[in-house]
Amino acid sequence: MKVAILTSGFFPVIDGVTITVFNRVQRLSQRGHQVLLLCPDYSATAAIYPDWQKYVGEILPGVTVTPLASSPFMGLEFDRNVTKTAYPQLLDALAQFQPDIIHVDEPERLQLGFDKIPAVDFAKHYSTACVSFLHTNFIEYLEDYFALPALIIRGMQFISKRIVARIYNAYGATLISSPITYQKAIQMGIKNAIQAELLGVNLAQFDPQLKSADFFARHYNIPDLDPPDPRVKLLFLGRLTPDKGWTFALTAFSQIARSAQYQTLLSQIALVIAGDGSMQTEIAQAFSTLPLTVHFLGRIAPNAVPTLLLHSDIHITTSEKETKGLTVLEAFAAGVPVLAPAAGGVIDTIESGQTGFLYQPRNWQDFAAKLQRLVENPQLRQRMGQTAQAHATNYDWDAAVDRLLNLWQQQIERQQGAPVPHKR
Repeated sequence: MKVAILTSGFFPVIDGVTITVFNRVQRLSQRGHQVLLLCPDYSATAAIYPDWQKYVGEILPGVTVTPLASSPFMGLEFDRNVTKTAYPQLLDALAQFQPDIIHVDEPERLQLGFDKIPAVDFAKHYSTACVSFLHTNFIEYLEDYFALPALIIRGMQFISKRIVARIYNAYGATLISSPITYQKAIQMGIKNAIQAELLGVNLAQFDPQLKSADFFARHYNIPDLDPPDPRVKLLFLGRLTPDKGWTFALTAFSQIARSAQYQTLLSQIALVIAGDGSMQTEIAQAFSTLPLTVHFLGRIAPNAVPTLLLHSDIHITTSEKETKGLTVLEAFAAGVPVLAPAAGGVIDTIESGQTGFLYQPRNWQDFAAKLQRLVENPQLRQRMGQTAQAHATNYDWDAAVDRLLNLWQQQIERQQGAPVPHKR
């Protein structure tokens, strides 16, 4: 199968979308498919990502990455989006490749750059199957990035929903990996939504034998976190940006520090924060005022995530806007319980009380109570971690890509009216 993947982001940027895309193309390469991957050009970010050239050209057998003209996304130098001038590049690349199917990740973000719905005109002209993938609840991000009255935000969200639905409805199908997100898509007016388990983890990478007594000293020069340090290690893994719930996280830990009920809790934990983003300075300054040990690891490579999780005790996310929550699945694979808000796609993944805890969104008291239970009960953490690890076996990348290939095949046959050989 010849597959053109148009994505809003790719390596060297590290987030849920880029990790998903890489795992997808890696398995497509292993199965012998031809892949043209089109993404923003990251050459202008060489000072931030000096290894950006590793992800251009033929990065895997049968997988070629073609960069498209780009500019900073929402003013963020470390992230890029395509530009209007990139659209002719896209059309030329597709015309030369002549794919069997076009797969577009985050078309609403790409549309902001291209100023048109991505690849739909090409697909219609050449009668090519063309699908989209809904990764991110951008509409819900509005309240995180714009300091406007609630009434105005709701109005912006109402208008945005109509625009986003029109974009996704232009494709043959909108693929979604979470039942909760699927329901939101239907309510938004997306009429072509298909939900399936299309995300996964590399289970083999989460090998307990990778644990070592001097892990933090060797890899991060933080010997204080290695045994016999008794503190419970809490791992935040992801972007340091408003949409990840950092405002609530800072409020919650500040309230815990002031509360007589939790006066000993902060002394029992150490926060490990892996990621970078626009809020890093603000987060560091806020935590510096609290009686709390915090270590910033910066942006880490995807292949470093499994061992970091294996050396953590609890994974915390305060994001209420995840469509699935890839880091939650990774924590499960490592046998680490998760503390997360009862909001967004993580509800589909976390069984509260079994694989972790879901706290009431924006309720610091509930967050603190459940954090305390996890911190002070190692047996509970162990039991939850074992249950989570067993649950993770349901999320395997090979199976996820097989499901995706089957969905693509259905769309090709629907478009052409005849079966196309499906290479595995």
